[in-house]
Amino acid sequence: MPQSVAAEAVTSSRTGTYEQRRARLVRELAKTTSNLFRHRQQTGTKRIDVREFHHVLSVDAERRIADVEGMTTYEELVDETLKFGLLPTVVPQLKTITIGGAVSGLGIESSSFKYGLVHETVEEMEILLGDGTTIVCSALQNSDLFYGFPNSYGTLGYVLRLKVKLIPAKRHVKLTHTRFTEPAKFFAQIEKLCSSPACDYIDGVVFSGDEMYITTGEFSDDAPFISDYTYMNVFYQSIRRREVDYLTAHDYIWRWDTDWFWCSKHFFVQHAAVRLLATKWLLNSKTYQHMMRLAHRILPESQAESVIQDVDIPIEHAPEFLNFLLSDIGVLPIWICPFGSYDPSVTYDLCSIDRGKLYINFGFWDTVSSAKPEGYYNRKIEAKGLALRGVKGLYSTAYYDEETFWQIYNRPAYEALKDKYDPGRCFKNLYEKTVKRM
Repeated sequence: MPQSVAAEAVTSSRTGTYEQRRARLVRELAKTTSNLFRHRQQTGTKRIDVREFHHVLSVDAERRIADVEGMTTYEELVDETLKFGLLPTVVPQLKTITIGGAVSGLGIESSSFKYGLVHETVEEMEILLGDGTTIVCSALQNSDLFYGFPNSYGTLGYVLRLKVKLIPAKRHVKLTHTRFTEPAKFFAQIEKLCSSPACDYIDGVVFSGDEMYITTGEFSDDAPFISDYTYMNVFYQSIRRREVDYLTAHDYIWRWDTDWFWCSKHFFVQHAAVRLLATKWLLNSKTYQHMMRLAHRILPESQAESVIQDVDIPIEHAPEFLNFLLSDIGVLPIWICPFGSYDPSVTYDLCSIDRGKLYINFGFWDTVSSAKPEGYYNRKIEAKGLALRGVKGLYSTAYYDEETFWQIYNRPAYEALKDKYDPGRCFKNLYEKTVKRM
């Protein structure tokens, strides 16, 4: 992979320079990509249009820093950084996730056991505030906003530009899939692997209470063979069939995108004939999201509850939470991703985790047949997560009452930030944005 100190203006400048785009920014938001899974009523509220801010401005290979605009997708960023033998330190699983979105939410992936969540890989941000001004923040400049912005979901402002850390990448990633039959041993091994990391990536999949796999990934210059899961073969199915596998670094990063983990089953494209007709170019998370949202608009309500959740549980409670999911919820498979804090001494005000602990992210996305009241299973998940000192991602449906929500998400710190950076309340507050669905 070629190396260079810096590459300036690596994407098209048809919309002008960053400064020109910022100057003509108007107050209307119309994102073309979103990984929020909450269905909202349209209110006609004026919003900020940040669609033009989707450029990789530069890649500094010597300092391992990318200067990138907030609406840039990780697919666009990865394509540029790989030209220099580099990757973003943490790359969320889906190509359509934007860098700004991953910071204002909580982005995670299989390198998070080593580097933390996405926002911990950011050096600097320029944020558009509700009054139309912009502000640069970092650990040394406007640090209260820098440490308070992650998990604010656009309620304090919108990220227009970021400087993000990169890591060296090799051409290939060697994968090792190790099967476990007991949850306690499964999580104990994850904790052991994370405590003295000898690999570059760690995640896992639970297929049942007695079939679960840890996958470790190691960068490699060479590979005896290279597998391809971008068309006819399905990555998650290979975990049960191969103990060792090799992917290109590019295909490893996007191993989950082709089948949206395993959620492509809802669109029947895991059948070979359908997959063949779909063509390689339609097998991706962007296609599935369009189909899902169309289906939600045109199909009648079914006797099923959508359970699309990511819940972070301290490692010591992980076996209990898994047993709960297996016995009370029944959604399978389950994605497992360990993460810790890159620097436990640093506090991010709205990220309600214990900075000294290792956590397990449980990702489970499906529907549950139900004649129960609306939200029954999701409420059970929220309650169990709280009982085990866990927190959930706010990208999907939440049912917390307002008092409980603010006990979790640090209302005093949030209100202080809101008073300082959005005193006119141009944006909804965090509870309104993530729970009320209006």
